[in-house]
Order: sequence, then C-alpha cells, then structure tokens
Amino acid sequence: MSDSLQQLAADLKLFAAERQWQPFHSPKNLASALAVEAAELLEPFQWLTEAQSRALPPEKLAEVGGEVADVLIYLVQLSTALGLDPVAEARKKMAVNARRFPAGDAGVARLDEKG
Repeated sequence: MSDSLQQLAADLKLFAAERQWQPFHSPKNLASALAVEAAELLEPFQWLTEAQSRALPPEKLAEVGGEVADVLIYLVQLSTALGLDPVAEARKKMAVNARRFPAGDAGVARLDEKG
C-alpha cells in the first residue's frame, strides 16, 4: 500500500477503535457499506447530460467529493480487514486488462472474457 493509503488505513483504524466500531467492521458489512456509498456517488449525476457531468458547479463537485471520500474510506477499511493492498490489486488488474484490451484495439471489449 502506498504511504498515504497506509496512513489513511491507520487513521481509519484508530478512528473506528476510538468509537468501538470494530465489531461492526466485518468484511461483509464493509462491502455492503461500500456498495451503498458507490450508489450514492451516482445521485449527483442523475439526469445530467454527459457534458454537464464534466462541468459540475462547485456545490455539486463538493457533494461528489464527499461521496468519493465515503467510497475510498470503505474500500480502504475493507482492504485492511481482508489483508489486501488495494494498490497492488489494482496493478494486477491493470495487467489483466492490458492483455484483454491491447492498445490499438480501439477499445473493443472482449465480452466473452470475465474481468
């Protein structure tokens, strides 16, 4: 895990410990919370055009920032609970995707492969 993610993981662990939340931070509960927060990330974009979604006003951008933070927090907590390094996992996945979607393939997805 990168130093900044390691520090965030440590800070989150301390934050939860100070509030005695550890019993509630099972992988199942954290994955559920992550899914809920990821869904909430969609709400500020509901009914926007593609162009509008690329040019959010400051208040909407702040709302999205809060949801991005929630998603990251739960993802880091879930990774910590399972002993996973999210950066290393992302790099592994990028290598898989590089094989599945070689540069110059015009972004054509190979739908017959699970990724």
